[in-house]
Amino acid sequence: MTDERPDPFSGDFDGAFDYHDGVIDTDFADLPDWLLPLAEAVDAIGPGEHFLGRPPLRRPSSLAGDPNPSAVLILLADSPTHGPDVLITERSATMRSHAGQAAFPGGRIDPREDGADEDEGPIRAALREAREEAGVDPAGVRVFGELPELYLPPSDFLVTPVLAWWRTPGSAAVTSPAEVAAVHRVPVSELVDPANRYRLRHPSGYQGPAFLVDELLVWGFTAGVLDAVLRLAGWERPWEPAAILELPLDVREIRRAHGPA
Repeated sequence: MTDERPDPFSGDFDGAFDYHDGVIDTDFADLPDWLLPLAEAVDAIGPGEHFLGRPPLRRPSSLAGDPNPSAVLILLADSPTHGPDVLITERSATMRSHAGQAAFPGGRIDPREDGADEDEGPIRAALREAREEAGVDPAGVRVFGELPELYLPPSDFLVTPVLAWWRTPGSAAVTSPAEVAAVHRVPVSELVDPANRYRLRHPSGYQGPAFLVDELLVWGFTAGVLDAVLRLAGWERPWEPAAILELPLDVREIRRAHGPA
C-alpha cells in the first residue's frame, strides 16, 4: 500500500519543521508543568558536557574516517490513563545491528543534498525517523532540547538525543516492519518504579542500567539515556538492583523469579 500522507518536508505540515536552522525555542511557556524541570535541566547542559553520570565512550583514534552522525527522538507525552510516557520501539529481529532491542526512534542524519548548505541536522533526522518507524506526525511534536552527542561503538554512530513533547499525540504504530517489530508508549511511572530497575552485564563486560516493564527489556544506550533523563527531570526514585542481569537472558524467566512489578 502506498503511503499517501503528506511529505513532512513539503510544507504541508504548516511549519512543523520551522526550527530556524535547528535553533530550538527555549521559551518553555507552552510546555506542561510536569515537563518544565526536564526542559530547563537540558537547556542548562553545555556542549560536550557529561550528563550520563559517567564519562561518555570515546571513539578509538585508530578508526579511520568520521563516525556516522545520527539522532534519536525522546518523545514524551501525557496519557489520560497512565500519565507521562515515552515512546519506545522494538527493533526487528532481522536487523543487522541491535536486532530485537528496545530503542528510541532514530537513525542516520542524511547528508547534504545538491544545492543545500548543510545536512538535514539532528532535529529533522529524529522527526523523520519517528514518522518512518512509528507513524508519528511531526506537526504534533514540539522539540524542546538536545543532549550532547554520544558515541555508540557497535555501529560507529555519533548520536544526538533530541527531546520533544508530543503535544497532540496521535496513533503510534509500526510503519516499517523491516526495521521495527513493535511500538510502545511506556509510562514514566513504570520506568521509575524500583521494582522495574536493574543493572545488566553484557558478555563484552559492559555493565549499565536496565529497565524491565512487563516483558519489554530496555538496556544499553537507550537505558543509559533514559536513566539520565529521569534523573535530570527529577523523576527518579531511590532504587537498589536486586541482582545484576546477565545477557543473554529470558525475560519471562526473570518475571517468574522476581514477580511482576
